[in-house]
Amino acid sequence: MRVALIQMNSRHDKAANIAALREMFETKIKGQGVDLVMAPEYATFLGGTREEQWAAGETFPAGEGYGAMRDLAIEYGVTFHVGSMIEADGNGYYNTAVVFDPKGNELGRYRKIHLFDVETPQGHVFRESDNINPGKEIVSYQTGDLKVGCSICYDMRFSELFQQHMKNGCNVLAVPAAFNLETGKDHWEPILRTRAIENQCWVLAPGQVGLHQEPAGERACYGNSMIIDPWGTVVARASNKPGVIIADLDMDLLDNVRTILPSNKHHVLA
Repeated sequence: MRVALIQMNSRHDKAANIAALREMFETKIKGQGVDLVMAPEYATFLGGTREEQWAAGETFPAGEGYGAMRDLAIEYGVTFHVGSMIEADGNGYYNTAVVFDPKGNELGRYRKIHLFDVETPQGHVFRESDNINPGKEIVSYQTGDLKVGCSICYDMRFSELFQQHMKNGCNVLAVPAAFNLETGKDHWEPILRTRAIENQCWVLAPGQVGLHQEPAGERACYGNSMIIDPWGTVVARASNKPGVIIADLDMDLLDNVRTILPSNKHHVLA
């Protein structure tokens, strides 16, 4: 299975972000024999004020972003995992990943469970829960030989979610993100490699990179999108600008890792 991860610099301009995604498909992914494409968190809209974020929210399956992402899956004949879009549902808004098959059918929909409410070492305060409601369901989907467990960004710090994906039979873990630069330089790679090693899964982590605007000023995302094998080796890494990385997922390697080191059969705690 060949996968492509899109690294973006999304802003609070939905039309421009959609155009950037289309350009990536046309210039970097088309003709590469890719089966699965994954975009980062907040792919179609990132940053802006609460009012701008809520105005960008869409009731699925209606909406400009949802329709454009579905059309990309159909036009390029791929499974497209949109790392997340802002979903409007009733009086609430969710940070929601949506996955389309090559015919445009929805394979999965995951609402981010763990919201980014933190104060960084440099004193920057982030409260995603001021604008976004948390999801409640663990979600996975099947595409070819891959069973993909869904997560979004801050979820990566909570190992129990990924352990449940492994127990549910997942062999791939999706971690689309807009990971903060301040913590990313120290935590991004170690945590991702740990999730791959402890669950003996492939990890696909497309990220946002560079500056985007928030009410308190500009925020920087770390980038460094990665594809990591079940042994914990980084097999592909993006540079510090928007782009695409591509790799083949060797499922025989995964089977071998799980055979020679069957740690996930040795759980003694519930």
